Amino acid sequence: MRRSTRVLLSILTALSVSPAAAQSPSPADELRTGKSFIETTTYSAEDDKRLLQLFQGLRVADVTDGMDAVGLQNVGLMDPEIHPLWKDTENYAHRIIGIAVTARYVPTNRAAAGRMASTDEYDTWAGRWYNELSSEPFTALLREGSVLVVDDASDVDVGSIGSNNIMGWKVQGMVGVVTNATARDTDEIITERVPLYFRRPGRGIRPGRNEIESVNRPIVCGGVLVMPGDVIVGDGDGVVVVPRAQAEAVARYAHGVIEKDKAARRKLYEQLKLPPDPSVK
Repeated sequence: MRRSTRVLLSILTALSVSPAAAQSPSPADELRTGKSFIETTTYSAEDDKRLLQLFQGLRVADVTDGMDAVGLQNVGLMDPEIHPLWKDTENYAHRIIGIAVTARYVPTNRAAAGRMASTDEYDTWAGRWYNELSSEPFTALLREGSVLVVDDASDVDVGSIGSNNIMGWKVQGMVGVVTNATARDTDEIITERVPLYFRRPGRGIRPGRNEIESVNRPIVCGGVLVMPGDVIVGDGDGVVVVPRAQAEAVARYAHGVIEKDKAARRKLYEQLKLPPDPSVK
């Protein structure tokens, strides 16, 4: 073989692409299949419990002051339209302090059921929708101290949260629900005394209206980012989301705020001859 031929073969070999390299996807190909850029950090039940103990007894106002103190002014404050369905002004049972488990539903673009031949046929269609398109996979993640935070199809009249499933979530240890959208059966939820923070009542059901998009991923609720594992505090003033990384520092400062506030108000209670209540104890 001539020298020039050998050189040419060497060049061609060097320029050749291996089968594995030829099959590797390009960055664009990887993105076309969908990609999340924010990772979900997981925490143990013991870590959650320890953190929640630091927040016990704190109000939204105290936590907001704590957020200010660590440099997070105007961060984590949900839209005031996200409000408690009910209030207990004697024992404050409507208040929530918990760890976020997140879920996201999106409005569907599938055709509505329309008029079917029978109600049995409709029930079959609706059951498949619940099981296959708009299920509740987050239920497996709920545990003691969880707050379910739902980013839902806010412009659709759908009651993803109702008097039945909200009790089922409570059985798992969930302490409350926050959503940027709707809930139905609100009279019964009030009677059941399950804390719920929402935008407005809904009437419809999920089939034909929404689909589950993700579970335990970053969501936006009430205009703020909610990461799985963040601390959620809710009361009559609304809802605040505390980023996990700053939560301990926020809680420490907030406790100083509420203790000073209680001490000052106890003196005023005495002057006004008011009997002590849970807010000053």
